[in-house]
Amino acid sequence: MKVRARVPIQTTQDLVRAVESIIPKRGPKNPATKVFQALRIAVNAELSVLERALHELSRSVKPGGRMAVIAFHSLEDRIVKRYFREVSQEWVDRPEWPAPRRNPAHAFRLITSRPIEPTEEEVRQNPRARSAKLRVIERISLES
Repeated sequence: MKVRARVPIQTTQDLVRAVESIIPKRGPKNPATKVFQALRIAVNAELSVLERALHELSRSVKPGGRMAVIAFHSLEDRIVKRYFREVSQEWVDRPEWPAPRRNPAHAFRLITSRPIEPTEEEVRQNPRARSAKLRVIERISLES
């Protein structure tokens, strides 16, 4: 990075200035916001932790019990959506298979086919809720 060659980045404000010098500000959000979010996600391994947590938590849900997950980032939501789809599909089909097969991971049913998002009123009361997406599944058996 050219900025680092001239002046080392030692503070968060140094990083903000470096990002602003490369990415122009459009709208109310500072472009450095996404950089800080990406750094936090990477440093904390948040996406792999989420994947492990979904697998572990789903084992604890009893028949009739529900698991609800609120994602605040599109990468998180994609992981939740795919996992929920994986455990709620009764049949799996692939082009190379002669016929669909039972899904061994099938143990839930989708309660929300699409995510539940906050209303305008909820976002007015809590602006941080603007990116929240709630997905819910319900345990139908003990397998998986």
